[in-house]
Amino acid sequence: MILAYVKGNVVSTNKTPKLKGYKLLVVEEWNPLTGKCSGQPKVAVDVVNAGEGELVFCVSGSSSRQTEETDKKPVDMAVIGIVDEVDMEGKVLFTKYKKE
Repeated sequence: MILAYVKGNVVSTNKTPKLKGYKLLVVEEWNPLTGKCSGQPKVAVDVVNAGEGELVFCVSGSSSRQTEETDKKPVDMAVIGIVDEVDMEGKVLFTKYKKE
């Protein structure tokens, strides 16, 4: 699995029937140690209704076809979760919610 930021959407009206109705997202891997993205955007099928600007976790390769939604589909990357918080070595590196 990788952590990635959702950078945008891909709209495709002409695609294989097996992908009709699926939302496609542009994601970029995020390094929690540096707080930076890789600069290498990829397209992932969204099965959790993520949105632009959210931190998500993605799977690729054969793992991306292990969800009910992507089984036997031509998918090489899937967004399978939305991150609420990343905590490493006692430090919060990311939180979805603003702390007051």
